Amino acid sequence: MISVTKQAAAQIRKAAEQSDALNMFLRIAARKGQDGSIEYGMGFDEKNDEDVHLTSEGIDILISDSSKELLMGAVLDYVEINPGEFRFIFKNPNDPAHTTIPPDTGNH
Repeated sequence: MISVTKQAAAQIRKAAEQSDALNMFLRIAARKGQDGSIEYGMGFDEKNDEDVHLTSEGIDILISDSSKELLMGAVLDYVEINPGEFRFIFKNPNDPAHTTIPPDTGNH
């Protein structure tokens, strides 16, 4: 369904420690925006009976039934956007705004 990179997992653990959420799950949500792109949300939450529960890189993830189709095949990563500016990003083949970034060839 959705996977988490090692970098994202490390940052999620750090955020859980800082917010006293070590015994909570990471909830990831997705919905279609008016322009057809996918809007994402995430935060620490408790499990409901209707939730899909999965684990990736040691992170327990909750997804509501309404989000699971939109998150199929997605990857949550934590990357450096600009020097010193890190952010969570979703790489999602279901999102029309998704682009594949070519591998770094070292030719800068």
